[in-house]
Amino acid sequence: MSLPPGFLDELRSRTSLSQVAGRKVMWDMRKSNQAKGDMWAPCPFHQEKTASFHVDDRKGFYYCFGCHAKGDAIGFVKDTENVDFMEAVRILAAEAGMPMPERDPQAQQKADRRQQLAEVMEMAVQFFRLQLKMGAGAAARDYLAGRGLAEAGQERFEIGFAPASWQALLEHLTSKGVEEELILDCGLCRRSTKPGGRPYDAFRNRIMFPIRDPRGRCIAFGGRAMDPADDAKYLNSQDTELFDKSRVLYHHGPAREAAGKGKPLIVAEGYMDVIALAMAGFDASVAPLGTAVTEHHLQLLWRIADEPIIALDGDGAGLRAAYRTIDVALPLLEAGKSLRFALMPEGMDPDDLLRAKGPVAVQEILDRALPMVQLLWQRETEGRVFDSPERRASLDKALREKIMLIRDPSIRSHYGEAIKELRWALFSPRRQEGGSARQGFGRGGRWQPPASARQTTRASLLVAAGEGAHQRLREALILATVICTPQVFDDVEGQLEGMTCSDPEHERLRGLILRHAGQAGEALRARLEAEAGGDALEKLLSLPHVALAPAVRRPGDPDIARMTIAEELSKLEAERGLNAEVREAAEDLAGVADEAVTWRLGQAAEERQRALRSQTEDTTEYDLAENGARISRDERERLEKLLNGITFSKPAR
Repeated sequence: MSLPPGFLDELRSRTSLSQVAGRKVMWDMRKSNQAKGDMWAPCPFHQEKTASFHVDDRKGFYYCFGCHAKGDAIGFVKDTENVDFMEAVRILAAEAGMPMPERDPQAQQKADRRQQLAEVMEMAVQFFRLQLKMGAGAAARDYLAGRGLAEAGQERFEIGFAPASWQALLEHLTSKGVEEELILDCGLCRRSTKPGGRPYDAFRNRIMFPIRDPRGRCIAFGGRAMDPADDAKYLNSQDTELFDKSRVLYHHGPAREAAGKGKPLIVAEGYMDVIALAMAGFDASVAPLGTAVTEHHLQLLWRIADEPIIALDGDGAGLRAAYRTIDVALPLLEAGKSLRFALMPEGMDPDDLLRAKGPVAVQEILDRALPMVQLLWQRETEGRVFDSPERRASLDKALREKIMLIRDPSIRSHYGEAIKELRWALFSPRRQEGGSARQGFGRGGRWQPPASARQTTRASLLVAAGEGAHQRLREALILATVICTPQVFDDVEGQLEGMTCSDPEHERLRGLILRHAGQAGEALRARLEAEAGGDALEKLLSLPHVALAPAVRRPGDPDIARMTIAEELSKLEAERGLNAEVREAAEDLAGVADEAVTWRLGQAAEERQRALRSQTEDTTEYDLAENGARISRDERERLEKLLNGITFSKPAR
């Protein structure tokens, strides 16, 4: 449901958080200052005797110094009353005497429809679970027991059984009053091709795995055939209004929660691998659903963890799957977001390894997970002989084509350096003479990034001057624009996901926006304030260059918002490209300062000066409405002084 602008602000202004929380806590009046709205009490969210739960009534936020629970009045009602966001708003609005706005009929109709489908899916879950416990499910129970999955695991993952009947589920649901059309729209049944024929069950004689979305709603099923002669060993629900297999991960919600507590995110190939891993303590485990890893899967994974571990079967198919994933991931890489690959022993999957050697063996494999660049190198070199210039040139071409897929110039540069080190180790004369030319590798042969950035280069003002400040300014404006006009989110979601944030606080806010952007403007802001803290949002929106921007001064204007975001993203990309050229040239210069290198540095420096001059005026103010972000006079003079002190000469031909 969409709330009108200002509704939540008005609700908060009419609501006293100390009064709301006072219904659930006993204030410690010795520690509290009621006149200033500074209230303390034992926390209602965890057992304690001391007063570590603090309410700032003026700001409208609470925080527990013991369990770190935090939020506003809406969040407090939501968590203590176990209701959703809109119900919490409704409760507080009734207490404040504010009528709730009427629902958008179309949006409500769509939400009601999805709720109907989800309820039918839940009925199917219960039907399949019951069938597993009955006589028809005996063979399925034996199979699960043989795979080491005890009854506790079956209950935890709600595993069921679809009997070998053409219409068992259909008849069960219709007897409960469910319309056939709803059952068909859930993908639980399929239409008969025979004239006048009734629909028939989509799953028959299969062990059933409910597939739930991050909110816990059952949106699909996966079925494992009990008949070895069945055409499909594993069968997933067809795509429906609730389910798109290219955008869904099995065990997503519990894995996200476990990863938030520090567990490594593991991507396995199938249901049984995920279940076995989770039961062995690797709770942050997920799997794609009958399809190769897609771009959407990677974006979902990176929202959960910065460096998921792809755990693949130890056979040719597993290795090929890893190589396909590399090709999908390369264009999407950004600073801090990558993949590692854990390859199981030959002929084993994670479930096999757990049953054979236990969790310790799996942990050892995960600890030795390869960075993506090493697996890329392995793919292009394994089993090949490079005993001629032509073969070496072919290797160089293949690697160059893969590296050029990387859009981020900084990561592309680092991949180039890593490949250069690996190539040197392969073709080094000392290596070919039998020596130990293992530069770039650490203990146990594990690859480590080369330390090619010398101290003098890292300290260079030429590399550091003005590079980070402008990126942070532009990132702040982009995030603020989306917060002020969230209706443009669908148009810029991909660009927002691909944006590299140089500021950790911006990275955190960007993640929260991506997670909660489906909510309306005020609801989104309330959610961000609850999870990031009101101070973080207030700090972002009060920055001078943000507060003066038209997109922030006029929230809710989608045209201005789209224009602002597009312009700032374009400038970010241009600046990062220039910075990468200067940085690369500076690193080369730190090694051997030949004429070609100094010429490259000069060209990059001149290009950077032109870009800076196009944005610079003799002022320290920011006026994004007219000329875009400007740098200060001091920054410009410092950079120009540095550049003017370097003499550049064109290399002789």
